[in-house]
Amino acid sequence: MDYTRELNNVCYAPRTPNGYVSNLTDQFAAQRSFLGPWRTGADRKRCSSNILSLPFRKSTQMSLATPIQQYISKKYDQHPDMFRHDLEVINNLRRDAINVREAHPSGIKKLQTYAGQLVWLGGKFPIDIGADFTWYPALGYHTEHPLVQNNLKYELLNVLYNLAALYSQLAISSNRGTTEGLKTAASWFSQAAGVLTHMKNEVLPELRMANPPDDMDEATLESLIQLLLAQSQECFWQKAVMDGYKDASIAKLAARVSDLYNLAGDAAMRSEAISSAWIHHMSAKHHHFAAAAQYREACSCLEKRKYGEEIARLKDAVACVNEGLKECKGGYLSKAVMDDLNGLKKRVEEDLKRAERDNDVIYLQVVPPKPELRILDRANMAVARIPPQVAEPYKYFGDHAEFGPALFNKLVPFAVHVAVSIYEERRDRLVNNNIIAELETLTDRVHEILSSLNLPGSLQALEKPLGLPGTLVQHAEEIRQADALNRLQRGFADIEKLCSADRAVFEEGKALLRAEEEEDRAMRNKHGTIRWTRPESRVDPSRDGGAKLWNQAAEIDGYFASSTSSDAIVREKFAAVKETLAILAGPDRGMMDYIPNSRKTEIPEILKPAIGRLRGAYNEVLRLESRRRKRVESLKTKSRNDDIKVDILAEAARLERTYPSTAIVAAHFEDFFEKRLDTLYETDVESVEKERADQEKILGDVERANREFEAQKRTAGDRGNVDREKALQRLDNAYYKYKEIVSNVEVGRKFYNDLSQIVEQFRNQARHWVNERRKDARSLEDDIYMPPLASMSISATPAKPPAAQAFAQPSPSSFYQQSPQPVRQQVHTPVEAQIQSWADNVPPQQPKPMPAIAPVANMQWKPDMGIKFAGSPASGSGPGQQGGNAPPVKGTWEPSNGIRFG
Repeated sequence: MDYTRELNNVCYAPRTPNGYVSNLTDQFAAQRSFLGPWRTGADRKRCSSNILSLPFRKSTQMSLATPIQQYISKKYDQHPDMFRHDLEVINNLRRDAINVREAHPSGIKKLQTYAGQLVWLGGKFPIDIGADFTWYPALGYHTEHPLVQNNLKYELLNVLYNLAALYSQLAISSNRGTTEGLKTAASWFSQAAGVLTHMKNEVLPELRMANPPDDMDEATLESLIQLLLAQSQECFWQKAVMDGYKDASIAKLAARVSDLYNLAGDAAMRSEAISSAWIHHMSAKHHHFAAAAQYREACSCLEKRKYGEEIARLKDAVACVNEGLKECKGGYLSKAVMDDLNGLKKRVEEDLKRAERDNDVIYLQVVPPKPELRILDRANMAVARIPPQVAEPYKYFGDHAEFGPALFNKLVPFAVHVAVSIYEERRDRLVNNNIIAELETLTDRVHEILSSLNLPGSLQALEKPLGLPGTLVQHAEEIRQADALNRLQRGFADIEKLCSADRAVFEEGKALLRAEEEEDRAMRNKHGTIRWTRPESRVDPSRDGGAKLWNQAAEIDGYFASSTSSDAIVREKFAAVKETLAILAGPDRGMMDYIPNSRKTEIPEILKPAIGRLRGAYNEVLRLESRRRKRVESLKTKSRNDDIKVDILAEAARLERTYPSTAIVAAHFEDFFEKRLDTLYETDVESVEKERADQEKILGDVERANREFEAQKRTAGDRGNVDREKALQRLDNAYYKYKEIVSNVEVGRKFYNDLSQIVEQFRNQARHWVNERRKDARSLEDDIYMPPLASMSISATPAKPPAAQAFAQPSPSSFYQQSPQPVRQQVHTPVEAQIQSWADNVPPQQPKPMPAIAPVANMQWKPDMGIKFAGSPASGSGPGQQGGNAPPVKGTWEPSNGIRFG
């Protein structure tokens, strides 16, 4: 666009001090003069207008799914086929992303989605997953030479760069002839700068490359950020001109444009990838807008009748334009930029002539020197805006979200599986053993003390001399609703069934071990310990071998012995209270028949105060138990809801990023476990001691109140309620014993369920080991039954050799006939001799004398004789044995016999 015509010759902001650009042309010419102006057509296209856009980086097609699949197979305890859909999706996302080559908004989602999934993958896989990403530089002098890196962050950096390039090209393609188009272009430029800012601050530090790509190092990214911000600010400046803003406001906008171009040029000088053409472009635009700012400020001075300052600023504008025109040398600038500068210069010079003439003739104001001019204010409108899809991609994952579901979301490393199991076991042990078990022990102590004090039976006998006490009615109703007797019977049956099933699996594994042990003993007795050299079954030291399995079997036997004893104790508890529970589970009439009524229906006045204090202390015990039950239930709920999977995956991702070359093992999570357990359960552990102290205080109050109560009863001579007290106490004790047995049954059921996994694993390991041992036994027995090597003769079946024949002139047909040859002595090769020397049990044999071989030294071979091959050297016919077969010669080779070749 021709700013001279469209924008009244307004240009860009203040020049840099110390003549920043005065020597730039010479510097660039000295450094890069070998390139020549506008070396490539791409450069010409990118600089054909007065603003620039980033070119796309190019990549080659590759299958990202293949290295991911291989890594899952090696490092994870899950089959890659579980993620077949995810593998297809990641390949499609990459293909769509690298094929974004046009300035169309549809490419934004493709690049953002793939970049978001790459960020997510960074938490699942190490940075060097095994995928070689190939990308060609977009800027610099080596755009035809690709850089290949096995680096997920490198891939992410390239994808984000292309996203920034797409934003910049969308800004270029916007209609900047309207104010709405300018707003849109400014927004695109700001988002492009935001993406590059995210790359520079977040991605580049995690790249783990000694030498980042030249066109994406820190200096290059900084230059491009400032360039895009400058062009965004330029759009705001142009909009202000089109909207007719005041000259002073326009000057502030132009001054900021000049600053941003200046910052872009400074950073570009430190970059190895920004071309000379771009640096000259930034420098020219910097001076252009410096002149534009001074020109607009001069117009503002004219309105304010500051004619001297107007002339000074116009002079400075002319100087800035002239500095900008110096960048035209070498042909680096586009025609649009040069036309803008020349048009602005013409307009500024005309206004300067007019201003000087008017001031010399009319106004006669002093023209201040440049150092006395007020520095122009800046109005910054351009801000690097990072798209939220780039800054926080995790918020855009979901089944119906913009990026779709996160890929490989269910992929959990095997070490994490193990770590989760360890944490859950440790958590359950802490909660059940250190907290709940301690609280239950305290509760059992409460019941023991109350039972020894005959409470609450003694109170109920006096407070309710006739009928059934309310507490007892509540307990009986609970027993009936729970179907207590049948529930316990079913629990015992379940435990017995689980125990039988576990024992059957365990006995199957032990039977396999015993059978293998008998087989091994039988083979050892058959072949002897010298030849049957493998270790015995119970001492096999191999991994998951016999020694380990037999030790495990002994350990499991101990589990069964302990559980059987515990089961018997629980059954004895049930037998002791079965009849009393039957009364509680029956109708109220049965309980009333069981509990005798008191002979006295009135409470003596002397007992009432003691009864009140004892009842108050006993009620404190009941409240203590109620709070404790709620706490236990709350703790169990808290433990069930303590899902560590999300947090441990985040911790695993952190460990992978921090230690990429170290394989994750469960031990790496120890500190994480301790911190989490302390945070969640430390207060509960500490509360146990407080519970113990509170209980001791309350029980002390109960004992004191009960002593006073008993003393008052003796004073009053009340002995008529003893039978009623005992009956009520037996029913109360039966209720609490029932609760205890229910807890024991649940513990037993859980024990046998857990034991089933142990015995099944034991049986499978035993089965696998026994199969391996049987294969090994067959192989060892085959070796034992192999015949001795001494009985194996290489020449056991000699072939019949042809008869000896003198070397004479043969006829053509003789070449197809077997001719007799002299019999030669059987000679063993060194290999055969070595083999036979192993046979210690074969007596040595002397070689038999053989007929001498006919001399052939004087024979000379002629071409017309043809070629004849001798028969087997194992046999032949001598002078006295025409056509006879020589017996095979056996024996040990003697070095004195030498080696003869036939």
